[in-house]
Amino acid sequence: MKISHALALIACLLTGIRATGFAQTTLRPDYKTAEKGLGKITGNVVDSIWANPVEYVTVALYNASDLIKPIDGTVSDEKGKFTLNELATGSYAIKISSMGYNEKLILIPRVDDNTIALKNVKVSVSAHLLKEVSVTGQASLIEEKVDRLVYNAEKDLTAKGGDATEILRNVPLLSVDLDGNVSLRGSQNIWVLINNKPSTILAASVADALKQIPADQIKSVEVITSPSARYDAEGSGGIINIITKKNNLEGMSLTIDSGIGNRASTLGLNGSYRKGKFGINLNGSGRAIYNKAIYDFTQRTLAEQIVTSQYSTAKHLGGFGNYALGLDYDLKKNESLSAGIRFGTRVFSRKQNMSVSQQNGNAAPELSGRDIDSKDLSNSVDVNLDYIKIIKPQTELSISTLYSRADLTNNSDASLFSGSRQLQGTQENNNKGNNQEATIQVDFTTPVNKSQLLEFGAKGIFRSVKSTYSYIFSTADTSAEYLNIAGGNLDYAQNVGAAYLSYMLTTKSKWTVKAGARYEMTTIEASTAETERIDIPTYQNLVPSIAISKALGLFTLKGGYNRRIQRPGIGQLNPNVNIVNPQNLMTGNPQLRPELTDNFELSASGAIGKFYINAAVFTRQTARAISQVRIPIDSIEGATLTTYQNIGKQQDYGANLYASWQILPIWSINGSVDTYYAVLNGVSPGRNGGNVNLTNKGWYANKRFMTQLSLPDNWKVQANGMFNGKALQLQGRMGGYMLYSLGFRKDFKGNKGSLGITGDNIFSKSIKVSGDFSSPLFVQRTRNQLINRGIRLTFSYKIGRMGMEVKRKTKSIKNTDVKEGEGN
Repeated sequence: MKISHALALIACLLTGIRATGFAQTTLRPDYKTAEKGLGKITGNVVDSIWANPVEYVTVALYNASDLIKPIDGTVSDEKGKFTLNELATGSYAIKISSMGYNEKLILIPRVDDNTIALKNVKVSVSAHLLKEVSVTGQASLIEEKVDRLVYNAEKDLTAKGGDATEILRNVPLLSVDLDGNVSLRGSQNIWVLINNKPSTILAASVADALKQIPADQIKSVEVITSPSARYDAEGSGGIINIITKKNNLEGMSLTIDSGIGNRASTLGLNGSYRKGKFGINLNGSGRAIYNKAIYDFTQRTLAEQIVTSQYSTAKHLGGFGNYALGLDYDLKKNESLSAGIRFGTRVFSRKQNMSVSQQNGNAAPELSGRDIDSKDLSNSVDVNLDYIKIIKPQTELSISTLYSRADLTNNSDASLFSGSRQLQGTQENNNKGNNQEATIQVDFTTPVNKSQLLEFGAKGIFRSVKSTYSYIFSTADTSAEYLNIAGGNLDYAQNVGAAYLSYMLTTKSKWTVKAGARYEMTTIEASTAETERIDIPTYQNLVPSIAISKALGLFTLKGGYNRRIQRPGIGQLNPNVNIVNPQNLMTGNPQLRPELTDNFELSASGAIGKFYINAAVFTRQTARAISQVRIPIDSIEGATLTTYQNIGKQQDYGANLYASWQILPIWSINGSVDTYYAVLNGVSPGRNGGNVNLTNKGWYANKRFMTQLSLPDNWKVQANGMFNGKALQLQGRMGGYMLYSLGFRKDFKGNKGSLGITGDNIFSKSIKVSGDFSSPLFVQRTRNQLINRGIRLTFSYKIGRMGMEVKRKTKSIKNTDVKEGEGN
């Protein structure tokens, strides 16, 4: 889509906003007709124990002389806030009710032409749950909303001093492998946001980006399994939104977070200042990692009977930085501006010593070796400017802009040796690229009446991806002027124009329905030095979504359907061939097409006594599924090329079970089991130059466990354990593995800081993960061994003091439209 087309679409939307924005709100039919006036009652509803907002509460208005028939009413928003407008002079009462809470009646003695502000209306747990108040406390670790699950990472003790990867390993529905790749319900086809915003820091590799975000900066993680039409249509498995800590209180504070260990060390500063209409948040952090690993690789080609074996040891050294500055300013009481800039940097080095043995039939093995030095470097910047105007309660206009850029460098140098360790030559692979995005988004929200809400908007994304790569080969006696040099490049421009409409209905019988549709048009222009222009046609998608929830006593039932598309990311598109391992080369595929996925899910959640449970079943049907495939290379004996292809069809069927038990007020446990059955259908190269149809199917499961114990004198203990089952691929499986940790923390008086110690896998030296793959042409086995037994000390301290909360609202862009893949 051309920029002019996208801007025209947004202009049409703004015209609709002007026509719709001032629609009159009508009363629900079961209310009496109330006299009109200038009075107003406002308030916000919070839990009486934990002071958390209680969302979607029913607020009924009565005349003080008649508490039987309501005359007006409303429903609180997701922040627990509500407003009753146009009240005539008189005496009133309001009744507040919500599932799981006692009804609360508040008398309003007199309303004139003024505003009665009820601050923090506290509601208590109903009699059914009152004796299990601690269950609500446990729910503060895991919260469930209409379309998402929220994990409050602030309460995770063992992740302190770690990074975002360690937080995500404890989140229900998610699994994280040893390389940091994240899966949601068994699918890596997800999109990760930071504070509701996309970032080019995540475009090249989510796994690497997560290592840049310290766990101490993360407030919560939202797992969105049923994204509404407001979200981009991308991420066939769902969306993960990482919310970092931000202080919106009056005053000034500075927090120091640090950690030191035998596998990683961190240092972070978080500052906040707010006075009147102006606020500023500043945070910066650095993280260093150091580790060792062992890699085994064995492959046998079935036609030539060539057996290749590799064994290598590696040292990993990495430095990561993440720095952010946020500003916000209230233009008027109902208008505000916010701006931010985030900078990320990564320096990662892997030094590897590899020995190779290759045997052809009954001949004697040929021995060789290589010393490899690989460097992955990146710098990224995100700049946003957002405007929001509250026209009237629940009627809002927001305009958001975002510019992002990431510069990437992936270089490797290899020295080649004979079996007797004599230098034979060198190989060098240099790959530089950048991913640049500009985005504009307009959203408008307005109530249709007291129980219905309408949202619509438009968005334009203008993305440019460039990659330039080169190879330099030499022998031991090659002079500089006779070096063998080759290379290529990729230019990839992608423009997306989108518009959406979403509708939500909340009924008195506690049904909530949210339905919508999103239209997206994508144009792509791509070229390489080898093939010049790549013909990738424009494609259009209409993606519907619906989510339904029903409160039934202590339980809530939810069901949902959505269609998603999954565009390939830069790591999957980049045609640079990674030559670090000569027998297992890796490259992307710039001709990949997007996936199309239909998702269905049904879940139930609620509390029984001190026991909380969340259970769900789901299915995914994916066409043009993108998957890794391994292809033999005719020109290199015994070698394979790992790349990405649209393999065909993938079907997933699964169930999730999460449960928590507040055994004592000071002791809780929780755990989850995620089970999946997958069916993959695709094609693979066969003998005699043809293709053969392949099918791979099977069960796999992920499990996790956590317990927390509060001890006297502000001591806390937490233990975690998790097991990732074997992951299915078209040509085989990657093996499972187990991780565990134990942490102790001492909180200082007045919550001014803490001192803690955490051990990871302290009873085992390393983690071993094996992979088995096969096709009509080869059999392959891999084993990765990560030396990760570690211990770390953490320290945090807060300076300064914050006062009364400033009530404000901000909006920001959410790009969720690119599939993650490994870089090459």
